[in-house]
Amino acid sequence: MELILWRHAEAEDGAPDHARELTAKGVKQAEKIAAFLRQHLPDEHRVLVSPATRAQQTVAALTDHFTLAPTIAPGATAKAVLHAARWPDAGGTVLVVGHQPTLGEVAAQLLGCNDYSLSIKKSALWWFSRREREGAAQITLRLVITPDFL
Repeated sequence: MELILWRHAEAEDGAPDHARELTAKGVKQAEKIAAFLRQHLPDEHRVLVSPATRAQQTVAALTDHFTLAPTIAPGATAKAVLHAARWPDAGGTVLVVGHQPTLGEVAAQLLGCNDYSLSIKKSALWWFSRREREGAAQITLRLVITPDFL
């Protein structure tokens, strides 16, 4: 199974939190990452998106075919994100568009650092792969990239 974590792009400050929109810089960040994903995502994949406006605007740069996942809204737990993605048993590729610190907690957990949270920059991708080899699960961090590197 492949699990791709995509933090939403830069958003305006303000309230209510769930209605914050992307800034002009955030739109550019999302477009850069979306262009990268179009080249690298397998044809068959699922996209799960937080219902927050900024997450939906981020994924809109890539596609309009996604599933809103209220369980990955701001304040979600790492466990809720992994459950929504059906990690590690679903197979295939799942792209999750969500928030900090939750995505950083998911990344830390997948890397075996359960007591930590990693900092995921705005609009960054963290791409994980899981496979079985000789009866043991192996998780590989395949890619970390931010829009400023594209």
